[in-house]
Formats: sequence, structure tokens, C-alpha cells
Amino acid sequence: MPAKSQKSAASAMNALSERAAVMRESLKKSQTITDNMVSILGSFDHRLSALETAMRPTQIRTHSVRKAHENIDKTLKVAELILAQFDLVHQAEDKIFKGPHEDLESYLEAIDQLRSCLNFFNNYKHFRNSDGIMKHANSLINKAVSKLEDEFMQILLSYSKPVEPGRLFEGLPDSLRPSSGLPEDQADYGKIHEHEQRSKTLENANYTPPTLIPPRILPLLHNLAKQMFQAQRHQQLVKIYSHSYRIQSRKGKEMMTIVQCLRVWRDARSPVLEESLRKLGVEKLGKEDVQKMQWEVLEQKIGNWIHFMRIAVKLLFAAERKVCDQIFEGLEKLKDQCFYEVTDGSIELLLSFGDAITRSKRSPEKLFVLLDMYEIMRDLHYEIETLFSGEACARSRENAFGLTKRLAQTARETFNDFEEAVEKDATKTSVSDGTVHPLTSYVINYVKFLFDYQSTLKQLFQEFDSQDANSQLASVTMRIMQALQSNLDGKSKQYKDPALTHIFLMNNIHYIVRSVRRSEAKDLLGDDWVQIHRRIVQQHANHYRRTAWAKILSSLSVQGLTSSGGGSSGAAADGGSSSGVSRAVVKDKLRQFNALFEELHQKQSQWTVPDTELRESLRLAVAEVLLPAYRSFLKRFGNLVETGKNPQKYIRYSAEDLERMLNEFFEGKPSSNESRR
Repeated sequence: MPAKSQKSAASAMNALSERAAVMRESLKKSQTITDNMVSILGSFDHRLSALETAMRPTQIRTHSVRKAHENIDKTLKVAELILAQFDLVHQAEDKIFKGPHEDLESYLEAIDQLRSCLNFFNNYKHFRNSDGIMKHANSLINKAVSKLEDEFMQILLSYSKPVEPGRLFEGLPDSLRPSSGLPEDQADYGKIHEHEQRSKTLENANYTPPTLIPPRILPLLHNLAKQMFQAQRHQQLVKIYSHSYRIQSRKGKEMMTIVQCLRVWRDARSPVLEESLRKLGVEKLGKEDVQKMQWEVLEQKIGNWIHFMRIAVKLLFAAERKVCDQIFEGLEKLKDQCFYEVTDGSIELLLSFGDAITRSKRSPEKLFVLLDMYEIMRDLHYEIETLFSGEACARSRENAFGLTKRLAQTARETFNDFEEAVEKDATKTSVSDGTVHPLTSYVINYVKFLFDYQSTLKQLFQEFDSQDANSQLASVTMRIMQALQSNLDGKSKQYKDPALTHIFLMNNIHYIVRSVRRSEAKDLLGDDWVQIHRRIVQQHANHYRRTAWAKILSSLSVQGLTSSGGGSSGAAADGGSSSGVSRAVVKDKLRQFNALFEELHQKQSQWTVPDTELRESLRLAVAEVLLPAYRSFLKRFGNLVETGKNPQKYIRYSAEDLERMLNEFFEGKPSSNESRR
């Protein structure tokens, strides 16, 4: 290394050593300063600790003062609240003493204020006078509710008026309103319309229940009821209904009985509802009353009852239910109980008449009114189930449905009685002319009326049997028809003339067949039944012709017309067709024919075939046999008589005369001897 370079390195090392020495000196000074600062700070900490110790009592006193101020503020606020509650109680007291009549809204607000005050003091039981003010508030609430009860009853009574019949009729469909020309107490509701027409008309009819209490009053009554219940005075609202049940309070207090308010409601509304029905014409009738009535009177009573039931359920009960639902809204059990208590007497009055009918003596003519009664109860089933819903109304609901069942049973038994009565009918009524027997027309009309009740009958059958209703109706109809025919067979044996027997059976079976063909019974009995019985009619017509006309036709027979000497030569001269025939025999034949025909004409012109078509066909059938035979006889043998003495004595009638006289047969002309058969 050159000497110059070594010198430079040494110089640098010296400089570095000097700097290091300076830095060591600086670090020593810094450490000294740090130690001094630590010492100073340590002395401050000691002083602050001493100061804190000295300040602690002062801090404690300051905190106590602050807490005291906070407690004072809270106490003042509570005092203000308590004083405010006292003011509310006094304000409410003034309103309670004035009563609810002048300003009900303010009165109800006062009750709410008292109830709020009770809740407040219940939370401040430690307040020394809380018991006293709570007792006072409770006393005021009791007085308030008592006045509410009086107000509730007063308002209810003032707006509870019977509904006049005219107002009820306005709610009916036009087809059910009685004639305006009749007084209301004389209207015959039972004969307003025939069954079939009425059923179709009422299928979609609209009913408008009357307004029982003005709509503006209902919210008022609702608020009164609500307040009485909120005051835990449920017994105040039960005045309508004497029935009672218990409500358990939420806090396990003593059970309370809902009696008083239900009694109020019942006593106000129930008589009004019953009076509305009385004005309409509803009356209490029992089994004995029904038994004593003439049928025409009873029939009208039943028709009126059907109308009354419809009005009661669809109008009066529906309107009453609406009132109960609105006033007792939110109080479901009480709502149902109130409705039951108001309507119980009225529905029992209505159902008692129906029950009396089911227990009275059965007779065929009652079947149709029984079906009408059954039908209206079936029609009202949904309304009854809806209106009388709930456990409280179960008795009324079950009574109504029970009557429906009893009506069905009575109608069924009456139906069976009718079938048996037809078969065993032993009336002495006879028809001397062989026309349609009254029993036949009665039974056929009965069956035709029954078919107006097809849907009702099918429902009735299914009350007791799940089989196809159409099959049951067809079976019943066939049995009635068979019973009728059996009875007619028996009655036909009363005739001494076999020909009249066949006329009688022909007429009656033809009437049955024709009536069936023109009614809905044809669809049930079927074409085969119709064809079979048409053949029976034809068979009786054929038997009649053979029985009645065989003898007279035999008088026109050529048998026995043999030659017997005297007078025959003259006959031969006339031309051959009567050769060998005795004039005397021909005269005897004609004499016999005249006598027989006149006898038949005399008798059978008194007989009757009421059906025009059947009568003409029967005459034609006779003419087609008789007239050709008569013409043929006269053509062959008439000249034997005409050439003799007094020919008109033997040939009394021309074929045209016979035809004219045949047209007088079966006209039912009177006779001097009507008993001849």
C-alpha cells in the first residue's frame, strides 16, 4: 500500500473515534435528564395521591346532593301524576253523577278514565291513600254501570216495538204477498199459489228482513253492552235470557253469573217478537184443537202456518239475529244465548202446531199438506242451521230438525195408509152407467198431485232408505195403480150385465192409461206399462162386443132359414136368393132382431163412455160388424117380408137408422128405470 493511502486511513479512523466519543457524552447527558424527569414525575404522583385523598369526602357529598335532586325530581313527577289521577277521578265523578242520558260519549269516557285510574293506583299500592281512592273509583264505576244498565234498558224498550204485518209483507217476494183486497186477519196464505208454481217462483226469491232497531241506535247499545262487560258486570247484560252460565275471570276471581242483562234483553225483545207473530195470525193450537177442526178449516190453518214459518225464519228471526250480532259483537257466547232466549218462545209456538199435526189422526187428504209442511221445513233447514248456530241454540235447532223428521215419518205412514185404503175401499157408491168410478178419478188425481211433489217425495224417501229415489217412487206408484185395479175388479162384479162389466173396466183402465200418458208418471212407469194396459182396454172392448152383440148377430144368421112349404112358391117367384126360405122364419128373425136391438139401444144409450175417442171407436167397431150383417140379411131375405102384409112391422129400421141409433149409444141418457143393468 503506498504511504499516502495509509495516512488517509489513519486520519479517518481518528475522526470516527472522535465522533463516537461525542455520542457517548451525549447519551450520558440524556440518561441524566431522563433520571431527573422520572424523579420529578414520581414526586408529582405522590402529591396527586395526597390531593385525591383530600378531595374524596367532597366528591361523596357532591354525589349525594345530585342523587337527592334526582329523587326529588322523580317524587315531584309521581306526585304530579297522582294529583292528575285525583283530578281525573273528580272529573269523572262529576260526569257519572250527571248520568249517561245527556252525553253518553262523555259518560263512557269517564268510565274509561276511572278504569285507567284503577290500573294506575294498582301499580302504586305503596301510596298511602291508594286503597281509599281505589275504593272510591270502584264505587263510582259500580254506580256508572248501574246507570248504564238503566240507560241500556230504557233505550232498548223505547225502540222495541212489534212489527206490523204490512211491514213484514213488504219484505216478501211479490208472489207471496197476500191479496191487497183482503184484510190482513182474513188473508188465506195457504192458497196463494199452487204447489208447482210456488216452488218454481220461490226458488231464487229475495227476502228483505225488517229493521227492528234503527241503525243509528245499534252502535250506542253495543257501546253500552261493551262497557258493562268491561266493568266485569256481565250479569248486567244478561237480562234478556233467564238461562245462565258462568265466566271465569282471568285473575281467578269468584265465578260470575250472566243473568241480569240477559233478562233485560229477553224481557224487552221476546214479548215484542211474540206480539209480531200474534199480529200476523199465529195462534197456539194443540192436538185436541186440531182434532176438532173441520178439514177445510184445518187445511187453511196449515197453509197459513207454512207462510208463518217462512216469515218467522226468513224475516223476523233473521232480523233478530242481526240485531243480536251487532249489539253483542265480540261476545260470541252471549250473542248466541241472547238470540236463543228471545226466539225460544216464538219458535216453540210455531213448532207446536206442526207437532200437533203429526200426532193427529192420519187421513189421505192430509198427505199433501204434510208434504207441504215437510217441504217448508226442508227449505228452511239452512236458515235454521245458520241462525240457530252455537251451543246455546242447540235446543231450538234440534226441535226444528226433529219436527222435519216427524213430518217425514207421518207423511210416509199416510202414504202407506192411502195405498191400503185404495185396495180395501168398500164404498157403496156405484156407477150404473159403467162410467169412470169416483175412486178412479180420486186416486188418479191423487197420484198426479203427488208428482207435483216429486223432489219432495224423493227427499222424503231418502230420509229412511238410501236406495234410488226414482225407483222407490216408481215402485210406490205401481203399487197404488195395482191396488186401484184390484179394487175396480171387485166393483165390476156388482153388475148383472156382463157387457156392462166390461164397459166399466174398459172406461176405468182407459182413464188410468190416458192420465198416466199425460203426466210425469209415464216416465216412471215406462212405455211397457202403458202398452200392457192399453191392450187390457182393448181386450175389454172386444169382450164387450162379443158379450153384448153375439145374440143379436145370431138373429141375422142364415142358420135355421130352411124351406117349410106354404108361401115358398111366392118367394121363389121373386128371384132365387130366398129360394127355399120360410117367410115366417124370416119374420121371426126380424122380430127377434128388432126386440134385441131396441133393448140394447134402450140400455146402452144410458151407459156412458166418457172419452170421445174411445166412444167413437167402440161404436165404429159395433157398426162394422152389425151393419154389414143387417144389410146382407135384408138383401137376401127382405123381399119375403116386403111383399107380405105390414112389412114395416118387421123391417122397422134401415141400415142408416141403425147407424143413427148406434150414435146414441154410450151417451148416458137418463132412464125411467136407472137401476136397470
